[in-house]
Amino acid sequence: MIQINQLKNASFEEIMQIDGDVYRNVNGRKTLLFYIDNKGFFIKQHFGIGWWEILKNLSQLKLPVLGAKDEYLAIQKLKSLDIDTMQIVGFSQRGINPAKLQSFLITEELDNTISLEDYCGKWVNKKPAYKDKLFLINKIATMVKKLHENGINHRDLYICHFLMKKNSQPEDKRQLFLIDLHRAQLRKTVPKRWLIKDLAALYFSAMNIGLTDRDFLRFIKIYRGCSLRSIFESERSLWDKVERKASILNGMPDSKKKR
Repeated sequence: MIQINQLKNASFEEIMQIDGDVYRNVNGRKTLLFYIDNKGFFIKQHFGIGWWEILKNLSQLKLPVLGAKDEYLAIQKLKSLDIDTMQIVGFSQRGINPAKLQSFLITEELDNTISLEDYCGKWVNKKPAYKDKLFLINKIATMVKKLHENGINHRDLYICHFLMKKNSQPEDKRQLFLIDLHRAQLRKTVPKRWLIKDLAALYFSAMNIGLTDRDFLRFIKIYRGCSLRSIFESERSLWDKVERKASILNGMPDSKKKR
C-alpha cells in the first residue's frame, strides 16, 4: 500500500494499480475511493476507450472523453474563477494513440458534504426555510453564470453534482462544490447547444423537489443578470428549448438521462 509520503513519488504503474472502493467502472474508466492514514482520496483511472467508442461519440457529434486531462484542466479553470471544486493531489498521462491513452487524476475526498439531490429531496414533503432555498438558488445561479460566461460547459450539470458542506455555519454561508468534471469542455464561448444541455439538465434535476415557478424565474434572472422582461423579449426561444429538453429528460428511462 502506498503511504501518504510516497504518493507523489509513486510510479505511473503503482498509481494505476491502486485499489479501493469502486464507485464507477465503465468505458475504460474506473473511479475508486481509497484511504491513506484515514484520509480519503478519489482516483479516476483511464485505460483507453478504444476506436469504437471514439467513432461512436464523433458520429453523435460529441467529443469523446479520452482521459483525465480534461477534468484536470477544468478543475484548474474553476479554481482560477474562485468556484469551489475538488482539490487535485496528482495527475499524469502517457501514450500517443488516443484510443489507448492512459491517465489518472487523484483528488481529495470532499468529506462531511451532502449532494443537493439528497439535501433538497426532502423539500417535497418538508418545505425548506425560505432563507435556505434562496441561498441555494442564488449560489447555483451565480456559479453556473460564471461557468458559462467563461466558456465552460459541464455536460452533466445535475444537482447531484453539487456538494454542500455540512458544518456549524449558518445554512446561507455553507460552501458549495461542483464535482464530476470529466466531461467538461473549455472554450472561449459555450455554443448554444451545450448551453441548453447544461441548463436543461439542471432544470430537470430540480423539477421534482418542490420548487415553484417563481423559484425558477429567480434563477433565470440571477443567471442572466437582468430583468425577466428583457430576458424573455430577447431569448424566449432559448428558454423554450431548455424547457422542452428538460421535459424530454423527465420522460426518459434513468439509464439514458445522463448521456
